[in-house]
Amino acid sequence: MQRILLFVLTNIAVMVVVGIVTSLLGVGRYTGTNTGELMIFSLVVGFSGAIISLLMSKTMAKMSMGVKIIEQPANADEAWIVATVRKFADKSGIGMPDVGIYEGEPNAFATGAFKNSALVAVSTGLLRGMTREEVEAVIGHEVAHVANGDMVTMALIQGVMNTFVVFASRIIGSLVDGFLRRGSDSSGPGIGYYVTTIVLDILFGFLAGIVVAWFSRLREFRADRGAAQLMGQPNSMINALQRLGGMHAEGAEMPKNMAAMGIAGGIGKLFSTHPPMEERIAALRAFQG
Repeated sequence: MQRILLFVLTNIAVMVVVGIVTSLLGVGRYTGTNTGELMIFSLVVGFSGAIISLLMSKTMAKMSMGVKIIEQPANADEAWIVATVRKFADKSGIGMPDVGIYEGEPNAFATGAFKNSALVAVSTGLLRGMTREEVEAVIGHEVAHVANGDMVTMALIQGVMNTFVVFASRIIGSLVDGFLRRGSDSSGPGIGYYVTTIVLDILFGFLAGIVVAWFSRLREFRADRGAAQLMGQPNSMINALQRLGGMHAEGAEMPKNMAAMGIAGGIGKLFSTHPPMEERIAALRAFQG
């Protein structure tokens, strides 16, 4: 909680500094906008969507993925999954997450706004396609995401990027509109403002997506290391990644968050939320050494 509070306060401080600088430079005078009001508007718009998505993440994941929460294990596999999640949660010092299982290609995910009431779910494809040791490593990876607070961190980063997109596009839109309408007596924003703002929202949105994806890839490396620490060695996670890479190479339809790991080269890699398998395996081997 202290880390999250520090993160929020740091970003508020950054936005305050930006607001002060734009005021000192007289940006509001040139654009005809109140930069303070625009800053508040940008913060509200930027963070509201990210926070709402975070708060709804567990519910949406259950509905969209068809996750069945394991309340009373129906078989040995379900009992083992629950016991494994409990073991890793205790090691990580977090509350016991909800544990779920769903039909699908090899995958697992963790979500939730609070690390002490998160959700960890694995697919039936993962159980069928991997050894228990490999599945255990994948579960460790997801529990590490929860323990690291990655869902909250990524939501906050998304909120910050959204804020800058909204603020910058409207400042530049006002400047362009003022230039196009110089000498005009009309009041209020003109067509130049709306066109510029829409175009820059899209352009800056893509750039923000690259930044968010970069942070996400860093969190994946950290979760891999977390899994290795929970397992006591990195070999199980390395084997799991190699197995997933083989499944992808064989043409299995990968879920969105795992399909990203198969994107190599070109602009696609910039938007990938997961690093390539080879890089993750190399990082684990370096961690081992």
